[in-house]
Amino acid sequence: MSLAACGGGGGDDTTEGDGGSGGFTEAETTIAKDAERQAPAADIEGATEGGTITVQLPDDPGPEDLDPTNGWSVTGNSIQQALTHRALTQYARDPETGLMVLVPDLAVDLGTPNEDFTEWTFNLRDDATWEDGKTITAEEVAWGITRSLDSDAFPSGPGTEYSTQFFADSDKFKGPYTDKGKKYDAVTFDEAANSVTIKMSKPFPDMDYWGTFMAMGPAPLGKVSDPPEYGRNPLSNGPYKVESFRPSEELVLVKNDAWVPESDPARHQYVDKWVFKFTADPTQSDELMLSGNTESQTSISTQVSAENYSKMTSTLNERLVQQSAQCTSFWAPDYTKITDINVRKALAYAYPYESVWSASGEVPGVTRVPANSVMPPGMAGKSDYQVDGEQITFNPEKAKELLAEAGAEGYEIQMAYATGSPTTEAAQEQIEKGLTDSGFTVKSYPVPIETSLYVIWTDPDNKINKKLNLRGVNWCSDWPAGSTMIPALLRKGATYNTAFFDEPAIDARMDEIGTLPLEDQPAAWGELDEQIATEFYPIIPTAFRNDLFAFGEKIGNPTGDGAFGAPNYKDLYVTQ
Repeated sequence: MSLAACGGGGGDDTTEGDGGSGGFTEAETTIAKDAERQAPAADIEGATEGGTITVQLPDDPGPEDLDPTNGWSVTGNSIQQALTHRALTQYARDPETGLMVLVPDLAVDLGTPNEDFTEWTFNLRDDATWEDGKTITAEEVAWGITRSLDSDAFPSGPGTEYSTQFFADSDKFKGPYTDKGKKYDAVTFDEAANSVTIKMSKPFPDMDYWGTFMAMGPAPLGKVSDPPEYGRNPLSNGPYKVESFRPSEELVLVKNDAWVPESDPARHQYVDKWVFKFTADPTQSDELMLSGNTESQTSISTQVSAENYSKMTSTLNERLVQQSAQCTSFWAPDYTKITDINVRKALAYAYPYESVWSASGEVPGVTRVPANSVMPPGMAGKSDYQVDGEQITFNPEKAKELLAEAGAEGYEIQMAYATGSPTTEAAQEQIEKGLTDSGFTVKSYPVPIETSLYVIWTDPDNKINKKLNLRGVNWCSDWPAGSTMIPALLRKGATYNTAFFDEPAIDARMDEIGTLPLEDQPAAWGELDEQIATEFYPIIPTAFRNDLFAFGEKIGNPTGDGAFGAPNYKDLYVTQ
């Protein structure tokens, strides 16, 4: 299942000759800021121009469309934000530390808030352009930001979590497509000053982080940017533009000759062409990266299977990069259907953790480790609580005891899974075996891997989704704060609250935490994390996550992007 957010601030482990750390690594607690970062981006030492890089994305269907307002998956965001679409701010990798730094993008700095963070003004560059050579205007930036408020037009977009929750009067304005013709005054622009101002309904000190999302970038004025058509072929303003896009299959990017390097503090344009292969076969991707043939030399794979991990380590050495990020995977029992907490706990003991990780191609102890909480390692305020006093592991007998206590022996689980890939099908076999061995019965619904399960899980009208009582979600922090984990997963009506958890007192506490002094908020999120799990246990943490990326021998500067948990596309090149 592809991730459904952005990342934290972790560095990558690229120790020469080591091929990764050999163990799980935590992401950094914070992301540094450099509001004074100037364009152009500093050259990467030894970088050369030319060549094509092919990226294999095993079992990953990629983005459903390319509309920047809709971008919220790790895969889509990491590609588009690095290569095709700009925003107010962005991340740059520090070559000395491997850590990510928040720097300006279309804005000349990281924005200027008022005293209580209820209004932000961003002064914009005057030399950034679209792919047709036209200058990006403040009006286009304001229009792009306003689009993010339309939850009907972009139901899976990040604006559903941030713009609608923080922008002033978002309860009265449902977006420019839903409320067509209605004026919205909380996002304004000043063409003479070349600036955009956003008014908030409550303090939003993290607006500079939210500014990294493509949804906080420009869109062309008029019907040309109407959804869903614009998502099929959006206008680029980054160093690359779209040559072709076949959803779930392939995305091809070529150089955008109208991009101005002197306007961009973090991106490069070393490569001539990028080819992204979605839903790649994991076995074939491993074989390619181990072959050393001509094709492999300019290829990247975003996943390395457990069975080939040792071989990859010894063969690729420093070209096998382990990337940390603030990410957690979950099972999400339907809170409206599985109403007994003991049945939800029984599910936690029925999950065969390491067997599922291995079957799905992950490396236990490296890319997956046991999880105890919503908030991942490295996040400020994370609590080390254990719901049952110790780490929950696969324990069928304990699951049966809990089912008996609930009077729910033989409880039927209805779930969907991705089919068409050996790894996803092998993982589902392990899941079903674990459930049946633990006293559950299972009815499963296969979904072609080309269709993201989130398409099913986040659509309340989907016929399959209506039958399900168990879903899932993989979540990475949008920036390193509990405010980007707990509300997005557990607030009533949140897009990725796939458990349909709804407790008014918890929603009220989420709102209250946002009003606390900034220094008190991390601990408060950690305490709420523990309270939710202890009292309700609505979602089941199944793993904390790292990623492994394999780079071909002609890929220069093989590194990861800790802000997204993805390859560091901005700084890669092909050695000539």
